[in-house]
Amino acid sequence: MSFHSLQLTTAAGHAITVKTFQPEQPKAVVIVAGAVGVPQYHYEKFARWLSQLGYAAITFDYDGIGESVDGHVKNSRSDMMSWGRNDASAVLDHAAGQYPNLKINWVGHSVGGQLLGFLSNAHLIDKVVTVASGSGYWWHNSAPTKRVVWLLWFLIVPVVVPLAGYFPGRTLNMVGDLPKPMMQQWRRWCLNHRYALGVEGDAVVAEFEQRTFPMTGIWFSDDEMMSAKSIESLHGFYPNAPKQMICVKPEDAGHKRIGHLGWFKDRYQDGIWEQFILPELVSS
Repeated sequence: MSFHSLQLTTAAGHAITVKTFQPEQPKAVVIVAGAVGVPQYHYEKFARWLSQLGYAAITFDYDGIGESVDGHVKNSRSDMMSWGRNDASAVLDHAAGQYPNLKINWVGHSVGGQLLGFLSNAHLIDKVVTVASGSGYWWHNSAPTKRVVWLLWFLIVPVVVPLAGYFPGRTLNMVGDLPKPMMQQWRRWCLNHRYALGVEGDAVVAEFEQRTFPMTGIWFSDDEMMSAKSIESLHGFYPNAPKQMICVKPEDAGHKRIGHLGWFKDRYQDGIWEQFILPELVSS
């Protein structure tokens, strides 16, 4: 296996960091699109495991996250739509250019499954696997998150973000440091029962309707953030994408706990990676 890291300049003019874990003879590509505030290094063990199985695995950080921060997160002007239209689209173009004869899988964790409607080049994707990916509408959050998220959206973000110039998540021990435009747009989405589609209008609804790639949605019964309703809602945004949904209980994976941010840890290799994700990936 070889490994390399590079900087991609997006259509918006900012640079993002992309890492590739490549086997000697790749049989297909897997792009791993991470969750909000989760830097790509968290997915490295999963990516290395995929490369050992013959997949060229690509991870990346959205603008303002992880290694894609230009000096300080305050400098980022990206919002959620920009992450899709610019960052994710740039990574997909890069993958298609590097591996023109291979099928491309998209493994989207949380927001990584929400942004697919914004990709102008989504036709390049052969298969989508979403993991713990649902709508962020706050009333559909799972109970543990729902009990506190109103504080985030109705008090912390409206007050703290304008004053700080960004969302100081590390200081608040919530999510992580995030760009101001992104956090303000995310708030608008999370307060609407139709999430992004209810805020951004008919043109965005039409974009999501144009997605026809096959999708498998894998979600966890003990997810403290995404409820069954939020999972169902998000995947309903892609009405013309053939879908199957898989609910994984901790005991199905041989564990007592998975949660929203557990699956990418290597202790779940046998129980989740091999048993549920691998069978859903396509190869050339």
